[in-house]
Amino acid sequence: MRWEGRRQSTNIQDMRGTRTRRTSARPRVRIPSTGRTVRTGGGGIGGIVILVILFFGLRFLGIDPLAILAGGGSGSLDQMLPRTQTTQAPTGTTRNDEMTQFVATVLAETEDVWGGVFEANGKKYPEPILVLFEGQVRSACGFASAASGPFYCPGDNKLYLDLDFFDELARRFKASGDFAQAYVVAHEVGHHVQNIIGVLPEFNRLRRTMSAAEANAMSVRVELQADCFAGIWGHYYAKEGLLEQGDLEEALNAATQIGDDAIQRRTQGYVVPESFNHGTSAQRREWFNRGFQSGKLTDCDTFNNPV
Repeated sequence: MRWEGRRQSTNIQDMRGTRTRRTSARPRVRIPSTGRTVRTGGGGIGGIVILVILFFGLRFLGIDPLAILAGGGSGSLDQMLPRTQTTQAPTGTTRNDEMTQFVATVLAETEDVWGGVFEANGKKYPEPILVLFEGQVRSACGFASAASGPFYCPGDNKLYLDLDFFDELARRFKASGDFAQAYVVAHEVGHHVQNIIGVLPEFNRLRRTMSAAEANAMSVRVELQADCFAGIWGHYYAKEGLLEQGDLEEALNAATQIGDDAIQRRTQGYVVPESFNHGTSAQRREWFNRGFQSGKLTDCDTFNNPV
C-alpha cells in the first residue's frame, strides 16, 4: 500500500518506555491472540432480541457513504451521536521510526473517512487516541499485556497497540504485509465508531443478563461489524488509488488467520464453537470483504442479517 508522504495523525500517545503497575482489568474489545470465552452473568435470550432491536434499527445503516463522502446526502446520525464528546490530548514525545509513521498515517486515513461520514450529518467525529505501548499498559478498562493483542477501550476512547504484535501477526499467524497491519488498526477504529453510535455501550449493558454462550454469539456480531467497518475504510483507501497488487489478499488472509476456529485449532488442536466471540475465519473474511467491495454501511448490518 502507498502510505509514505501522506498526512499523519497527531492523535498518537507514545507510552513506550514507561512502567505500568498492574490493576484488575475490566472487559475490553480486542483482536485475540488466544481462544477465550466471555465471562458473563445469567441467561436471557430476551436480552438478545432487545439488543437486535436497539442496535441500529437500520437507521444509521441507511446511510450511503458513497454519497456522503462525495459531499452530499443526509442521514440519521443526529439521534445516535452524543452532543459533545472530548478526548484527552496526547502527551509526551512520539518516536519517529518508520512503523510509528505508518500507524499514524493509517490512523489519519481512518479519521478522514469517518470524519466525512459524521460531518455530512452535521456532527464532528470524535477522533480516538492511539496509544503505543511496550509489554504492558494500564487503560480505563484496566491492565493489559502485549499478549492480549491490540484492543479498544470504550472507557477512554483509546486504541492500544504494541507494535511487536505486527511481528507476531506475521510470524505466528502467517499474516504479513502492511495492509494486513492496517486492517488491525482499522478494525479497532471500527470499535470506536460502534462506541460513539451506541453499539458497545448497549452490548456491555445487556450482556450482563446473558449466558456466556449468548454473550459470545452477540460478541461475534459486534466483532464482524467492526471487520466490515474496517472494510469500508479499505474501500475508500482503494478508491484513492493507494492500494497495490496483493494488498487486499493480505487483509483477507489476516482476517482468515485470526478467526476463532483458526486460533483454537492452532492453540489447542480443536474448536469449541460455543466459545467463539470474534467469528470464524470464513465470517471475518466475508464481512471485511463485504465492506471493502461496497463501501456501504447498509452492508454492515450484522444484527439483522445472518452471519
